[in-house]
This record gives sequence, structure tokens and C-alpha cells, in this order.
Amino acid sequence: MRRALAQARQAEACGEVPVGAVLVADDECLAEAFNAPISRNDPSAHAEVAVLRLAAAQAQNYRLPNTTLYVTIEPCTMCFGALIHARVGRLVFGAREPRAGVVCSQLQLADQGFYNHRLEVCEGVLADECAELVSGFFRAKRGQA
Repeated sequence: MRRALAQARQAEACGEVPVGAVLVADDECLAEAFNAPISRNDPSAHAEVAVLRLAAAQAQNYRLPNTTLYVTIEPCTMCFGALIHARVGRLVFGAREPRAGVVCSQLQLADQGFYNHRLEVCEGVLADECAELVSGFFRAKRGQA
């Protein structure tokens, strides 16, 4: 999660919402990425999607089984769907996202039985630090307005 936080800080330095992600298999980092939808003019350039794209390209496979995704904030609908399609085995996230998080905060998608893939979920890893990074980012934005 510390590596994901470092990625989130890079996003913040670029003026992006500070979310970072790291994909791991067998204790080896396969890829790491951060939010970049503003700078890339790409609404799908969330940290989770970016890290999956990097790892899939490296693996030359759109399936990433037996991997663990570490992400600083609870994933949104788009990102959760990408995790399911990639067949990620485990999701570890830091802080809940009360408005758009769909794993625990809103739709509880990881608990739904209609998917043909299930992933293990672990939440709350470095939650305070992850939450403060995002909260501080938005406090600073509001202060500029």
C-alpha cells in the first residue's frame, strides 16, 4: 500500500485526484499507476484501469489471475468491472469512498452472486493515510475557489 500511496502522491503533483494502484503477483510488483484522466483527457484513466492495462500488456494477456491489486481508495463501478474482467484474485484498498465506492460503500458489488468471477476483498490498509490524502487534496481545491 505504501507504493500505491507514492503513486497517489504523483497523481496529486500532476493536479489529479490522488489515487494510486499497484498490481502484485507472487510478491512481485507487475505494474503501478496513478489517476490521470485530466492530463490524458481520458475518463477511463483511473489508477486501477491504468495498472491493469500496463500489467496486461506486459503479460500479453487480458486475464491477470492470481494477482492482488492494492489501491488507495475503494474502486468505482468502472474500475470494479475491470477487476472482474481481468480476473484479479484479490483487492486490497485503503479508504472507503462513500459516494462512488461500489465494493463496500454503495452497491456491495463484490458480494453479488451474478458475476462469474469472485475476488477476495480486504479493506482498511493504511486507511487514515489514504483518506487524508484525498481529503487534503479536495480541501486545498476548495480553498483555491
